[in-house]
Amino acid sequence: MNAAGIDVSSRKSTVAVLRPFGEVVQLPFDVRHSAEDLTALAQQLKAIEGETRVVMEHTGRYYEGVAKVLHEAGLFVSAVNPLLIKEYGNNSLRKVKTDKADAMKIARYALDNWAELRDYTPMDTIRYDLKTLNRQFQLASKQRTATANNLIALQEQSFPGIRKLFDSPVRSDGTQKWVDFTHDFWHADCVRGSSQNAFTERYRKWCKRNRYQFSMEKAAKVYTLAKSAVVLIQKTSVTKTLVQEAANQLTAISRSVEIYRTEMVKLASQLPEYPVVMQMYGVGESLGPQLMAEIGDVCRFQRKQSLVAFAGIDPAPNESGDYRSRSNKTTKRGSPYLRKTLFNIMTIYLQRAPLDEPVFQYLDKKRAEGKPYYVYMTAAGNKFLRRYYAKVTAYLATLENLPPVDMESTGLQHTE
Repeated sequence: MNAAGIDVSSRKSTVAVLRPFGEVVQLPFDVRHSAEDLTALAQQLKAIEGETRVVMEHTGRYYEGVAKVLHEAGLFVSAVNPLLIKEYGNNSLRKVKTDKADAMKIARYALDNWAELRDYTPMDTIRYDLKTLNRQFQLASKQRTATANNLIALQEQSFPGIRKLFDSPVRSDGTQKWVDFTHDFWHADCVRGSSQNAFTERYRKWCKRNRYQFSMEKAAKVYTLAKSAVVLIQKTSVTKTLVQEAANQLTAISRSVEIYRTEMVKLASQLPEYPVVMQMYGVGESLGPQLMAEIGDVCRFQRKQSLVAFAGIDPAPNESGDYRSRSNKTTKRGSPYLRKTLFNIMTIYLQRAPLDEPVFQYLDKKRAEGKPYYVYMTAAGNKFLRRYYAKVTAYLATLENLPPVDMESTGLQHTE
């Protein structure tokens, strides 16, 4: 048997091939990430006598092209968590960190864990696109929050307090009433510079032009606030540029967020598990696609514990001799995006308090025991993932005419 360890970087990879007992088949060599070189590498590895398995770290996106080409060439390819490689075989006092040394280390790991290696299956196009969209959605959401905070900071200098008078949600095109209002009425003097009746009429026309609901009471509140506002910056062309450009940036980013959200729903609806996932409590058109994007194909997890570990919300045992830790921290070694999505779902459970939902019952039980906030929220997220695994695998089994999953063994009926 031959173990090919590949240390992947952005432009090239370093490959080493070993056999048991330290026999070197191929000394470490570099391969460029081009179609010709990767195809030649695949043919070279297939020409080696005996079974060959290729192992690499799934770091970032760089490994996916290499794994795809080798997998399509008929080779056994396994993408391993980088943490497993990092903590493997550190039996030397010397600290060596080179691409060649890493390739040899990965090959040795492959030999020692030969039977446990899992074949790499490229994510299908829909799941790949959905995950990529979700990452862009998360990035744009962070940018929107930062841009909104920036606009509010400027607004508090030119028209303090006006933000609190508007609570309309973001529309599908990314526009929002308070942002559009700030763009056109960028300073308190834009309101209080005329009489209340004149402003009310102007505000009514503005609402009609921008397709917002007009309220006489809201117009009166805005005018009253403008008359009493203490502004920190004067009504100048510089102030107008600062506020309006900040509003334009926020609208543009919000439009991107809503486009990503819409496309994610379209892609997620094409996945087989979409109906059962969307029926779960706390999962809507925003969080549902995010959940499916980060979990991917649930069938790749052999047990519910594997899915929980992937999310990084499994408590790490801490025992030594007679010592038994009663409170263990979560590993946090999985997907941070999945943990964030789970936390948002648990927040919905906490806000709505559905008494007939098993996940909330478990959350409430842990809260009643006096557990800290993050402890019972994480425990409830763990419970939710177990139910997700059971429901989705059982549903997919019915689609494939396979024997249904044992619900007791998956923990769906386990209330802990």
